[in-house]
Amino acid sequence: MGLDITVLLPFVLPLLGAGMVAGIIAGLLGVGGGIVVVPVLFHLFTALGIDEAVRMKLAVGTSLATIVATAWSSTAAHYRKGTVDRDFLKRYGPVIIVGVLAGSAIASFAKGPALTLIFATVALVVALQISFGSPHWTLGERMPDGWRKIAIGGTIGALSAMMGIGGGTMTVPVMTMYGAPAHRAVGTAAATGFMIGVPGTLGFMAGGFGAAGLPPLSLGYVSLVGLLLIAPASVLAAPFGARLAHKMDTKLLKRIFAVFLGFTSIRMFWGVLG
Repeated sequence: MGLDITVLLPFVLPLLGAGMVAGIIAGLLGVGGGIVVVPVLFHLFTALGIDEAVRMKLAVGTSLATIVATAWSSTAAHYRKGTVDRDFLKRYGPVIIVGVLAGSAIASFAKGPALTLIFATVALVVALQISFGSPHWTLGERMPDGWRKIAIGGTIGALSAMMGIGGGTMTVPVMTMYGAPAHRAVGTAAATGFMIGVPGTLGFMAGGFGAAGLPPLSLGYVSLVGLLLIAPASVLAAPFGARLAHKMDTKLLKRIFAVFLGFTSIRMFWGVLG
């Protein structure tokens, strides 16, 4: 993003809008606002002519930075309602953080189109799961320990870091399939997002230090302009989404969100492979 204010003005409203939608979705569905922010940033960076080699990395890193603020606000709202599973955070938190560090390191060396394909693939899987998944699917009555805990937590952390999402996209379905009530899974996923956002942001800042092709006002692979516009809107909107989660049936909204994810995934696949 350049320093010319006339170039930036057309993107102010889309970024603010993306922040508000991301905050509401983070609080309402627990899927992580990054799943909205990343594609919006990716397409805006494309319109601004940012080098393809850093475009997706910049979108992912900026999204992770916004998640720190969004997740903090959303977690506080859910914590007041008693829907944050502290036992899950104690057991799975360290494993998820290790996965985030590994994912951030991989992303620093991966090519931009590879990260785009990862995002598109996982977004399509999530869209299909939301559309056709059954609430009666179960894997057990309690989140597992041992090697399964390492595999589940590590995968959540690594993929979330490489996609720029808060972890709820995977945490919510996994927790519900292991018997957690939906509201508790959503509240816990918000807290998981904070665990992912902090080390993920630091990793992308360090990984992008001195990288060629970055726009002005970037700190590594984090766009400060995007962060300063998206984060405040997300923070203001997240508690509203959390309140809605306790008042409404979210089935229709989830289906609409699944259509959005499917469309986003196809566009990203087309952009890389078409």
